[in-house]
Amino acid sequence: MNAQIGRLAPEVKAMGLVNDAFKEVLLSDFRGKKKVVLFFYPADFTFVCPTEILAFSDSIEQFWKRDTVVLGISVDSIFSHHAWARVDRKQGGIKGVTFPLLSDPRREISAEYGVLLEETGTALRGLFIINRKGILKHMAINHNDIGRNVGEVLRILDAMEISETQGVVCPANWSAGKRVLQPTQEGLETFASEGPETPAGTADEAR
Repeated sequence: MNAQIGRLAPEVKAMGLVNDAFKEVLLSDFRGKKKVVLFFYPADFTFVCPTEILAFSDSIEQFWKRDTVVLGISVDSIFSHHAWARVDRKQGGIKGVTFPLLSDPRREISAEYGVLLEETGTALRGLFIINRKGILKHMAINHNDIGRNVGEVLRILDAMEISETQGVVCPANWSAGKRVLQPTQEGLETFASEGPETPAGTADEAR
């Protein structure tokens, strides 16, 4: 595994299904331009996978607002991706998918990112968030029976953006609109002295 937090993300060069056409995609093409969410999934025509792909697809405008590209990838062929993308959602398909699905038939990319299951030849549910400089800022790997939460991915993108642009850090349970803190002893003391934030919608009750 060569994917390490804080280092340049390993290059991804793969053919993919992009807007119903086959096209080569390079991760490095987005460097200096976009953030990238790269997520691995086990296989086409399975069970948890379409729920995840459609959840990302249906939220794609939220990623675009965050200047972020979403890339899905599995060991399936581009032809399998194409066939699956033609199957209606009600039949377990992913028709209307709004982001590229890449193909890793040689399992090299999955191995590079540390998500390859040697015994089955498929990938675990690995998710990697890469900043505009190409640096890997977040990684999470789920067992294949546990689907991912798109809202959490968006939260981490928000935290990454405010941290990198404002030089602050995001405390536990942070979400957009909540307090951040300066990464100094004084900043921590100031944050701690202010006490917990009042949950949204309970300000009047607190009075």
